[in-house]
Amino acid sequence: MYQALLRPLLFQLSAEQAHHFTFGALAAGSRLPGLTALLRQQFSYQHPSLEREVFGLRFRNPIGLAAGFDKDARLVDELAALGFGHIEIGTVTPRAQPGNPAPRLFRLPTDRALINRMGFNNAGAAAAAERLRRRSTDIIIGGNIGKNKDTPNEQAAQDYVAGVQALHEVVDYFVVNVSSPNTPGLRQLQEREPLLALLRTVQRENHARRTPRPLLLKIAPDLTNEQLDDIIGIVREAGLSGVVATNTTIDRGGLRTPAAAVEQLGAGGLSGAPLRARATEVIRYLHQQSGGSFPIIGVGGIFTPDDVQEKLAAGATLVQLYTGFIYEGPGVVQRMCRRLVAAGSVHEGGR
Repeated sequence: MYQALLRPLLFQLSAEQAHHFTFGALAAGSRLPGLTALLRQQFSYQHPSLEREVFGLRFRNPIGLAAGFDKDARLVDELAALGFGHIEIGTVTPRAQPGNPAPRLFRLPTDRALINRMGFNNAGAAAAAERLRRRSTDIIIGGNIGKNKDTPNEQAAQDYVAGVQALHEVVDYFVVNVSSPNTPGLRQLQEREPLLALLRTVQRENHARRTPRPLLLKIAPDLTNEQLDDIIGIVREAGLSGVVATNTTIDRGGLRTPAAAVEQLGAGGLSGAPLRARATEVIRYLHQQSGGSFPIIGVGGIFTPDDVQEKLAAGATLVQLYTGFIYEGPGVVQRMCRRLVAAGSVHEGGR
């Protein structure tokens, strides 16, 4: 029904308009008695073999919703009803900011891809925390944190610390995002020395709490093998719990959409099917070179159950969807979970 009827209608709207329309419809529907329970009955699928423990947390299944979809934690309960094993909110910054000017989100249907230059648009960490305090589901929540656009890189650590302070009591794990291509200069923080200094500062704040949260790092797919080797060392030196691989790419190679049309859309991070192979390659490299010493959350080009199995086989412990969810619709998580159970191929990846 989604691909035959709803998706064509939504794709008549601009990508961002469709996003807001979907959010509005889910929010309105959740106020109707019994609808959220109906969604859960229709789209959730549970089986003991899907459950897994990762960095001390128990996940009901390995398939999560990636950061960027519900930046402000507005629909956590409704999205949980669609069967996800966890939801990562954000990227959240300490202060609210509007992000980049619209249009800033574009579809490439021929490539089953998106280009976005949203720019960390969000209502701020305090607003997200307040919404999470009111949630009714116990789904695992990740807090993806970033810096405000006007914060100099030299002061970036203060913004990430502020994110930990605001969200610590309402999320189950944190993800430090220094890999978005849409905040000027942010990816410079992926260099070894500034990144290690930043993560050590954030960890000090995290471990000053009575119950420190698992702290992960989200990395770009555009890193070289030498930079990935640095990431492995940084995970160990900073005492991180794992890595999220990968964010969107700035590469435009191999697209079927005409180059002129892609260029006309402008800058931004590319996500979706074109990223699948590179994301898997990064996961496999990290897993093999680290000896499977830390969990990896695999993200990038996951549309089908086979895509999930590919990421798990490469060494991912959990996976996340974003673009695949947009193209495949609300039944995608259930299809993936059923196939994993039927194939008997659910395994713990790097753990």
